Amino acid sequence: MASKAATTCIGFILLTASSIAAIHRSHGEITETSFIVVSYLSLVLLFVFLRRFEEAPRNSPARGGAKAGVWVVTALLAAVFSWRVSALMPWPVDAIIWVMATSTVLGGFYALFLHHPGVD
Repeated sequence: MASKAATTCIGFILLTASSIAAIHRSHGEITETSFIVVSYLSLVLLFVFLRRFEEAPRNSPARGGAKAGVWVVTALLAAVFSWRVSALMPWPVDAIIWVMATSTVLGGFYALFLHHPGVD
């Protein structure tokens, strides 16, 4: 159990250090800095919701709320990364990126909330 906590702590330290370095390299450009901050905070929230999901008892409202939080944060991350990548691409590739991101978000919604394995 202690090694899991240590690994998590090291991961957050590396994520934070990497984010700080990226903000420093952005030279104060607002769109770059905003992208880094939103990505960092979203990843932190994702880990918080995943931990809540893992710790919640099965079929509890807390587990459902954590699952919703995971989906919202991953949808935000998909949108933010798609926005960032699509800005660099020509419009046909841009369209493909957004179709892929949208299908991923909708597929995640289906898998998390609508699909019930073992139920006919």
